[in-house]
Amino acid sequence: MGGDQGQAHQLRFTVLGPVRAWRGEEQLNTGSPQQRALLAALLLRDGRTATAQELVDGLWGSEPPDAAIATLRTYASRLRKSFGPDAGALVSESGGYALRVHSETLDLDQAEHLAAEAEKARAVGERTAARDLITRALDLWDGEPLAGLPGPYAENQRTRLLEWRLSLVETRLALELELGHHAEATSELTALTAAHPLRERLRELLMLALYRSGRQAEALAVYADTRRLLADDLGVDPRPELADLQQRILQGDASLSAHAAEGQTKSQPAFVQPAQLPATVADFTGRAGFVVELSNQLTTAEGSVMAVSAVAGIGGVGKTTLAVHVAHAARHQFPDGQLYVDLQGAGPVVAEPGAVLGSFLRALGTPDEAIPDTLDDRAALYRSTLAGRRILTLLDNAHDAAQVRPLLPGTEGCAALITSRSRMVDLESAHLVDLDVMSPEEALVLFTRIVGQERVASERDAAMDVVAACGFLPLAIRIAASRLAARRTWTVSVLARKLADQRHRLDELQAGDLAVKATFELGYDQLEPQQARAFRLLGLADGPDISLAAAAAMLDLDVYTAETLLESIVDTSLLESAAPGRYRFHDLVRLYARACAERDELPPSERDAALSRLLDFYLASSVRVFAHARPGDRMIEHLEETHHPGLTFPDRTAAIDWLFTEAGCLLAAIQQFASGGTLRRAADLLIAAKDLGESGANSRQYEAATIVVGEAAREAGDARAEGRARMMMTHTHWMASRFRQAEAEAQRAIQLAHSVGDPVPACESPNDRGIIALYQKRYEESERYFRQALDAFRADDNLPGVAGALGNISRAHAAMGRVESAIELAAEGVAIYSSLGLGLRVANGRYAMGLALLQAERYPEALEQLIAALALFRDNRQRLWEGSTHARLAEVHLAARRPAEAATNAEQALALRLVGGEWRRGTVLTVLGKALQGLGQLDRARACWTEALAIHERLQTAEAEEVRSLLAPTATA
Repeated sequence: MGGDQGQAHQLRFTVLGPVRAWRGEEQLNTGSPQQRALLAALLLRDGRTATAQELVDGLWGSEPPDAAIATLRTYASRLRKSFGPDAGALVSESGGYALRVHSETLDLDQAEHLAAEAEKARAVGERTAARDLITRALDLWDGEPLAGLPGPYAENQRTRLLEWRLSLVETRLALELELGHHAEATSELTALTAAHPLRERLRELLMLALYRSGRQAEALAVYADTRRLLADDLGVDPRPELADLQQRILQGDASLSAHAAEGQTKSQPAFVQPAQLPATVADFTGRAGFVVELSNQLTTAEGSVMAVSAVAGIGGVGKTTLAVHVAHAARHQFPDGQLYVDLQGAGPVVAEPGAVLGSFLRALGTPDEAIPDTLDDRAALYRSTLAGRRILTLLDNAHDAAQVRPLLPGTEGCAALITSRSRMVDLESAHLVDLDVMSPEEALVLFTRIVGQERVASERDAAMDVVAACGFLPLAIRIAASRLAARRTWTVSVLARKLADQRHRLDELQAGDLAVKATFELGYDQLEPQQARAFRLLGLADGPDISLAAAAAMLDLDVYTAETLLESIVDTSLLESAAPGRYRFHDLVRLYARACAERDELPPSERDAALSRLLDFYLASSVRVFAHARPGDRMIEHLEETHHPGLTFPDRTAAIDWLFTEAGCLLAAIQQFASGGTLRRAADLLIAAKDLGESGANSRQYEAATIVVGEAAREAGDARAEGRARMMMTHTHWMASRFRQAEAEAQRAIQLAHSVGDPVPACESPNDRGIIALYQKRYEESERYFRQALDAFRADDNLPGVAGALGNISRAHAAMGRVESAIELAAEGVAIYSSLGLGLRVANGRYAMGLALLQAERYPEALEQLIAALALFRDNRQRLWEGSTHARLAEVHLAARRPAEAATNAEQALALRLVGGEWRRGTVLTVLGKALQGLGQLDRARACWTEALAIHERLQTAEAEEVRSLLAPTATA
C-alpha cells in the first residue's frame, strides 16, 4: 500500500481483528481505542492522505470534542513515537495525515492479494490451489475486524470487512463442493445458514451439498424453508438462482453432479489430478498395431461416449506393459488425471470393487468421512466425481467383468483400459483386444535392447533360440535377458544351452505359461541356496506384499541379513521392491515360488514352520499394539503364545501406524491361517487387531475375516476358536446395527465359552449383549448383562474390563434416569482408566461420563467430557467412535438450547459415520431434525425425520414411534 517514499520496512500491522502494530517481533503500544482508530483509518486509506476533518468525522461523528484537531495531533505524535526509527512512515501533508508502508505489512493487503490469486487459479480450473489460497486469506482473520474501535468510520469498515469475509467463506465452500467435499461442507453450511438465515447464497450451497450427498429431500426442504422465511420477514420470493436450483433438483438434472462452479465449463481440469500410472518401460518393443488400435479407441472418449478397451491374454504376454505404454502416450488427452489399480485377478484374493472405489475416491480428493459404506453408493459417488472431467482409468489384472463394472467411469470424456487373463465378452460396449505372444522379430528386438546389441550381434541364431525357448512371451524374455545382462561372462549360447537342457521340454517351452515356468526355473536354478529358500518361503504368504520385518521373521533371519538377501533377489527380477522395506511377487512368480516350495522345501514341515513364524510375528506385533492402546488389559494374556516376540514400538502412535499399514497383510493372514494348527492363532489375531474392525476404513474386510474363522472353527469342532470368532462377529454386527444377528452371535459365543472355560468371550460377550439391549432400550436387561460382564472381568482381575463395564452400567443408569449413580459409576471407570495410563479406553470412560452428565442436565461438564473423548478417538483413528461422539455432542447442545451447534455436530456425525450403523444414523437424523426445528427450518427438519422414520421402520426399532410423534404435528401445521 502506498508509494515507495518514506516506506518503513520493519513495521507490520493488523486490522482483521484487534488493531495492532509490530516492529520486527516487538509488538508496539498503539495507545487508546481512539488512537488505534486513527491508526486504522490511515491504514485503510492505502497510503492516501486523509484530511483532518475527515479523520475527525470518522473518529467522533457528529459530536467531536472541542479540541478534536489538537487531539488528532497528539495521537499522531504518540504513534510516531511508538514507531521509533520508522516514525517517518506517518507523514503530515496538506493539513492531514498519511501512513506510507509496504503493502505486505498489512494483513488486509495480504488477504486481498491471496483472494485475487485464488480468483486467477479458479479461472484456469486450479480449484485445489484456489481453495487453499482462500483458506490462507481467511486464516489471517483474528476475530472481529477493528475489534473494540469506536467511531462511525471503524463501524462502517467493520461491516464491510465482515461482509467480505463472509463472501470469501462462500467462495471457499463453493470450491469445496467443486472438489467433492459435500459431507464436510454440509456441516459448516448448516451452521452458517443458522447464523445468517437470510443469506440466499449460503442456502443455495447447502441445497447443492445436500443433493450431492444423496439427501435430495433435505435439499428441497431447504428451499421450502427459505421461501417461507423470506416471505415472512421480507415479503419477497427467493432469488432466481435458488428457484432454478430447486427445479433442477426436482428434475434430477445430471449436471448437478458435476464438480463445476458457476461460469465454469465441465471440461476444466479437475481439482486433483491423480497421476497413478506405473512407470512405462524404457525398452518397450513392438506391438505397433495394438498401440495404434488402442490409442485410436481412446480418442473416442473425446466424443459423446466413454471409451472402454479390454486387453486379454495369458500371463506374461505383456498386457500390463502394453496398457501402461498406451496410457502414458494418451495422457495428454486426459488432463484431469489417470487412475491405476492392480485388481489381483489372478491371485488367491481378488481386490474388492468397494475397496478400490474407496482408494480412487481418496485419490480424487474425497475425504474419508465422505466416502459411503456400500458398493453402490461408492460407485455412484465415483461416477459423480468424474462427471465433467477427462480421466483415464487403467484397471490392471482384472478377474472378470463383474469386478470391473462398478469401476467404470460411466461418463463421456473418460476412458478405461482393462487387462485380464479372461476375454470379457460380457462387458458391455467394450472394445476387446486379444494379445498374443510377440513375433520372433519383436521378441529378438526386446531381447537385444536388454542384453545389448554388441553381445547379440555375433550370436543372432543363439539369441533366436533363447526367445523361441521362452515361447516369445515378453515376461519370459525379459527375465531371461536380465539374467544374461547381469552375467558378463556368459554368452548368449550359454543361455540358450541352459534353456535347451531344462528337463528336455523344449517343445513345451513354446506353450503358454510353461514358457514362463521354464524361464523362472532358469532364474531359480541360478539362485544361491539361501536366496532360493527365501524365494520359496516368501511365496507362501497370501498378503498383497510383505514388510522386511515380516519377511525376516518368516525366514528366521535378522532384519539386516534378510534385507541383503531380499535385495539380491530383487536384482534377479524374481522379486519386486514395492516400496522401501516392502516386497512383493508378480502373481505368476508367486505361483511358481509356491510350486517350488511344494517340490523343493524338504522336509515339508519347513513350509509350515515358516508360515507359523509369520503368523507368530503378526500376532505378537498386534498384541503389542493392543497393549499400547489398552495397557493393563488382561485379554492378551489369554491369547495363544507365540515363539516370536514381534515388533516393539516406541509409542502408541507408532504402534497404530504399524497396525493400519499392515491391515491388508493382517486380514489376509487371518483368512489364510484359519485352519489346522494355526486356527486358534488366527482367531486370536482377530482380537489383537480389533481396532481394524472399529476404524471404519477396514471394517468390511475385517468382518469377512471373522466369518471365515468362525466357519472354519465350527467345521473343525474347535469351540474355543469358534467362540472367539463369534465374539468378534458380534462386534461387527452391532456396529452395523444388525442387532438380531449380533444377539444370536453373542449368545452362541457365551455358550461356547462356558463349554470350554474360555474367559475371553465369557467376559466380553455379556458386555456386548448389554450394549445391544441398551441400543434397543431394554435398560434393565442391559444392566443385568453389564453386571455379568463386570463379575467376569473382576474374576479375571481385568481392571480395564472392569472400568468398561462400570462405564456401560453408567450408561444404563443414565438412560433410566438414575443420574447420580450414573455419574458415580462413570467417574469410577475413568479413575481406573487414568490410573492405568490408558489412552483410547479413557475416551470410552469420558464418553460414558458425558452421557451421565447430559442426563443430569450439567451441560458444560458434559461438553467438556465429550470433547476430551472426541480428541482421543480422533488421535486413535477411531472414526466410527469419533462420529458417535459428535452425535452425543449434538444431543448436549440441543438440550442446552443451542440448535445451531447441535446441527453442526449432527452433520459432522453423519459425515464421519458412526458406531451403530444405520440405526445410529436414524437417531442422529432425528436429533438434526430437532435442531433444524429450533432454527426455524421446519421443512428440512421434516425431511430428516422422514428419512429417520424409514430407517427405524426398516430396522423395526423402538425409536420409530418417537419419530412418528415428531412428524405428526408438522403434518397438520
